[in-house]
Amino acid sequence: MDPRISAIIITHNRVEYLIKAIQSLLDQNLGKDQFEIIVVDNCSTDHTMETVEQFSADNTVRYVYEPDLGSSTSRNTGLQHARGSYVAFLDDDVITCPDWLEKILHVFETVQPRPGCVGGRVVPIWESERPVWLSDTLLLSLALIDWSESPHVIEDLKEEHLVSTNIAFPTEIVKETGGFNTKLGRFGKDLLSNEDTFLQREIMRRGYSCYYHPDIVVRHHIFPSRLSQSFFMRRYYWQGISDSVMELMEHDTSRLDRYSTALSKLKYLFYSGKAGRLLRQTDDPDEFTQRCWAFTTLGEIAGLLRGVHQ
Repeated sequence: MDPRISAIIITHNRVEYLIKAIQSLLDQNLGKDQFEIIVVDNCSTDHTMETVEQFSADNTVRYVYEPDLGSSTSRNTGLQHARGSYVAFLDDDVITCPDWLEKILHVFETVQPRPGCVGGRVVPIWESERPVWLSDTLLLSLALIDWSESPHVIEDLKEEHLVSTNIAFPTEIVKETGGFNTKLGRFGKDLLSNEDTFLQREIMRRGYSCYYHPDIVVRHHIFPSRLSQSFFMRRYYWQGISDSVMELMEHDTSRLDRYSTALSKLKYLFYSGKAGRLLRQTDDPDEFTQRCWAFTTLGEIAGLLRGVHQ
């Protein structure tokens, strides 16, 4: 008999974290006959395959190798192998709460009309001390979300959205959209993102809702390497690229229009005085937030000039 839900982990060379992610799924309150775990190994060169095979004795865990690098490609590969009526995605650096799958199924089976997408809170596991310059506003770039204490339909994806490290779908609905767009999402060392937001837009365009529930919780490891100002500046620069690429994918824009918009943004960056923030060192959290947003604008310009890569 097919499971009710498939939990899909994508991984790349993080076997020590992957072990904890898998174990958190094996410790779910939900009966093991009701779910499966699919681990999609995206070009790992460590002991990922051997480690997953050690978990596979009871057939709850399945190993799939994806040779083409990319987070969206890997999630789509997991989707194609899923046997459940629902699919739930998580990354290899998160730990699920014991009732994670149970809560996801409860929302899908009780909320009417049935949502096309469900997700919840992502709370941090700080591996080193949180820097004084890191404002609450910037936590979203670490995929940390906590929109409210109340379950609700997400009305505006520019204000609230779900993240791919804690997100679930009815399988037929996500397949109907084509899954995660491979022009977006992490690829190698690039910090391209927005694949989850773009998919949520597609779901809402088809008349389904995206639903946030605070009790659907995962804990996310925040590596020390992600707690440097240089990481955040790079992260927000790539966020700007991602925003521009996503908008270009949704609107038929000529090269001339792209260049014209890029020039307008460049003028705004300089005439508003925000260009100076690109070089201005600060440990003030509000000022550093503004600096990151200046890098986002710079990234938007780069994204417009770059266009949508095939």
